[in-house]
Amino acid sequence: MNHTPHRPSVSRRRLLTGAASVAAVGAFAGAGAFAGAVGVPLPASAAAGDGHGLRIVDRNENDGRMQYYEFATDQISRNPRVNVLLPDGYHTSGKRYPVLYLLHGGGPDYTQFAQVGITDMTAGMDMIVVMPDAGLGWYSNPVSSFVGPRNWETFHMSQLLPWVDANFRTFAEYDGRAVSGFSMGGFGALKYAAKYYGDFCSVSAHSGPASLRRNFGLVGHWANLTSAAMELNGGTVYGIPLWDEARVSADNPMERIESYRHKRIFMIAGTSPDPIEGTIQRVSEREVHAGQQEFRAALQRAGIPHDAREAPGGHVLRRSHFIDDLNGILGRLRPAG
Repeated sequence: MNHTPHRPSVSRRRLLTGAASVAAVGAFAGAGAFAGAVGVPLPASAAAGDGHGLRIVDRNENDGRMQYYEFATDQISRNPRVNVLLPDGYHTSGKRYPVLYLLHGGGPDYTQFAQVGITDMTAGMDMIVVMPDAGLGWYSNPVSSFVGPRNWETFHMSQLLPWVDANFRTFAEYDGRAVSGFSMGGFGALKYAAKYYGDFCSVSAHSGPASLRRNFGLVGHWANLTSAAMELNGGTVYGIPLWDEARVSADNPMERIESYRHKRIFMIAGTSPDPIEGTIQRVSEREVHAGQQEFRAALQRAGIPHDAREAPGGHVLRRSHFIDDLNGILGRLRPAG
């Protein structure tokens, strides 16, 4: 069976045409996206089981590294899918391993990092990499949804995380987990690392927004509009026209600075303009860059160490910096053993 990513029948750009600001929303959510087929399916086995509110409805497993799972859960109205990339020798080593949760951007799905070579990039690295679906839900439980439940945050943090620990040889502890992501996934990584402080010792944001309220709340409005158009059929993550202010504050990295203390922090954004990128992509990355500058200034004022980088160009995943991040993550996590 060949598993291909879910694709909306109408393009994001067409749905969000009209005002220039709305077009920028769509580009930000999916700019620099990498999508594609999962690849050759693996023969099934019975290594992993149901639990923690998850029921496996499809799987591809073998003695290789990449494992695929599709779940039924009452938290998501469609079946979310997850790739779990095991380290070399996992099946015979008997070791326990640290885990990296790797979060995709808006537009792609759980296959995004497989398409850019995560298997090759992690060859020889002793860690498990978990790459879950998140739709275009901004790693949140929405204020409203007209397509049934789309509680991505609950699925990831209350169901998937303990399921991984129950079904794979992991270190179920602070020093045993990291979270990283691109674009919307970079925001998700920053959000999860702060809200669930004890679950992650390292956090990384590759072109990920770090401030929901700057520039009159532009990123928050991006989240609302893109989720409404592509995920929730008119529902929103944070509410329109009146925001759920408590929820925005709980999710906003800029309002959770102390929650990053004692963590490894990596972030990178493009400086734009880039003549190769389109106008909308340049606009979106300028907003990301400005938000990351605001965030790292707050970290610096608080005396919290961090690795903040800038690079020419727009809203894309930068392979060399991503590999640097993977090595840094592995260096921070508890060693396999």
